[in-house]
Amino acid sequence: MLQRDKCTVSTKYWHKLDDGRVQCELCPRFCKLREGQRGLCFVRANLDGEIVLTTYGRSSGFAVDPIEKKPLNHFLPGTSVLSFGTAGCNLACKFCQNWDISKSREIDTLADEASPESIATAAVELGCRSVAYTYNDPVIFHEYAIDVARACREKGIKSVAVTAGYVTEEPRKEFYQYMDAANVDLKAFNEDFYFKLTGGHLQPVLDTLKYIEHETDVWLEVTTLLIPGHNDSDKEIDELTQWVASELGPDVPLHFSAFHPDYKMMDLPPTPVETLVRAREIAIRNGLRYAYTGNVHNREGDSTYCHNCGELLIGRDWYQLTDWNLDEHGACKFCGTPCAGVFEAKPGDWGAKRMAVRLADFRR
Repeated sequence: MLQRDKCTVSTKYWHKLDDGRVQCELCPRFCKLREGQRGLCFVRANLDGEIVLTTYGRSSGFAVDPIEKKPLNHFLPGTSVLSFGTAGCNLACKFCQNWDISKSREIDTLADEASPESIATAAVELGCRSVAYTYNDPVIFHEYAIDVARACREKGIKSVAVTAGYVTEEPRKEFYQYMDAANVDLKAFNEDFYFKLTGGHLQPVLDTLKYIEHETDVWLEVTTLLIPGHNDSDKEIDELTQWVASELGPDVPLHFSAFHPDYKMMDLPPTPVETLVRAREIAIRNGLRYAYTGNVHNREGDSTYCHNCGELLIGRDWYQLTDWNLDEHGACKFCGTPCAGVFEAKPGDWGAKRMAVRLADFRR
């Protein structure tokens, strides 16, 4: 039975319906809940006639990752990021690669308690330049994510949202006031895919992408997981990349990631490397300056090149930086053309390692 505890907080994006239910208005699902019911996301529920977040201060775990793993290739390259998420998700992707976390309906998944202040403190003491809200979608733990981002900002730590972008207008405006970078999953470029394989819709995601790029100062990168036979045709990739180039602009990096069989789509093969290479070529042909392959070993597809002279700017082997040819202003050392992104005079040296963290060591 749903009860209030220290992890339950009130929220503001909801209203009461005439039939006694309460409608959550955080995301375009608009879940209509009776007393005690949880939304599809699992973490938001109707308790005492209001929508509450039931997992404030509870995480499914923490780890220090390379920022390139988010993936962000143009935001403080080489630095480490403290990553965390919670249980639940507001989409129902049949191909979810983190389903054990995002599809969890067990409070036991929320193994690590952490206040916003302890997360910010841990990031500083671990030498991380940023904190990432990831593993599941930070949209559903909106209040917790914002409080963590506020605490981080006070200590000079950046905030990174790894999200599917499935959120309504007003929460979106509030949320991105506190983010410094975002990687948004554009899961496909057709409504049928979104409806049948994610339980959502395409247009709200497109709206989020345009909002981030044109109405905020948040650094944006986009990822599309290419699934054999579902969203990997030349036609769809051509339409998707033309939309990104025209509606977001040529400087927004686009990552094409390889699918591996998981969750409810175990009957499909992994994405061939050749599919990702072809997608990258289509993106570049359509005017995108920075297109990448992901989840496969492909040094050319991992690396960043100057769009003016073609020279290698940032070499990558998986998540390991191998070359750095940007000057102290983030411009090409060979021709002086600026590279779009958030860079410092020198790259970080975290490398490809991943380190699990217990926040109990950083509580104050």
